Amino acid sequence: MIRYFKTNQLGKLEELERSEKGCWINIYPPFNHDNLKQISTGYNIPIDFLIDSLDIDERARFEKEDDINLIVVKTPCANEDNDIRDAKYLTIPIGIIITPELILTISPQENPVINSFLNNTVKHFNTQDTGRFVTQIFERNVFYFLYFLKEINHERNEFEKELYTSMRNEELTKLLSIEKSLVYFVTSLRTNELLMMKIERTDFLKVAHNTEIKEFFADVLVDYSQAMEMANIYTNILSGTMDAFASIISNNLNVVVKRLTTVTIILMVPTLAASFMGMNVIVPGANSPWSFVYIVGISLLVCVLMLWVFIRQRWF
Repeated sequence: MIRYFKTNQLGKLEELERSEKGCWINIYPPFNHDNLKQISTGYNIPIDFLIDSLDIDERARFEKEDDINLIVVKTPCANEDNDIRDAKYLTIPIGIIITPELILTISPQENPVINSFLNNTVKHFNTQDTGRFVTQIFERNVFYFLYFLKEINHERNEFEKELYTSMRNEELTKLLSIEKSLVYFVTSLRTNELLMMKIERTDFLKVAHNTEIKEFFADVLVDYSQAMEMANIYTNILSGTMDAFASIISNNLNVVVKRLTTVTIILMVPTLAASFMGMNVIVPGANSPWSFVYIVGISLLVCVLMLWVFIRQRWF
């Protein structure tokens, strides 16, 4: 799906029927190779720039060919696969292609970063101000990294509460899903941070003369460092948590087995007495009317005594 946008005089984003100078082209699935080839030919964009931006495993980087610039940045998004064994959050690439006439973004699936621009939720947004536009994409990107990291930490706390009394592997599987998400986040944040540092050092966006954008870019870089630190902290906490609760689940299971074994031993006494007294032979007290009472009483007394011993030994 190829859509064309441009900011009007009131600062609002308007959708166009066709491209024009200073517009923004956004490409979302579904599309095919012929669509990409037409875009490549029509705007003199190397086809590799478009195809590379659709590779899930593409690393964050920037590249220049003639007067066409490419920036690939990794962005977080929810995993559409509901399999609990998979990571709940993934990172996908956003390709930002800058030409002398327009700016183009392309990604393999919808993501909250680009959607925030499409929904007119970003202030002071102008499709014709390339440097500010790209910096704002970086800013929204780190915002959603921080947002999803807080969601991950909240979910981790909820799963921990369940783990204290759990004897199942389901809660550990959920934590493993979160751990996979953090691995994606740490790796992508590291490459994004290096990308931004290189862009700042080489002035790839040509904003060194604009003090406002330069300071904005520096603030975004600080946010990336903060997100990176948060991701590392949550990863370390989760790693220790999973090791601890794996032992807790095993211990909970051992406690249950021990209690069941104790109950079995206690119930063995009346069972054994009933087995002996129920034999088809002459037994002491067989003719006494109080035999049953004596047997039950002695059995209960022995059971209570054994229970007291087990409690004293903290076996029950």
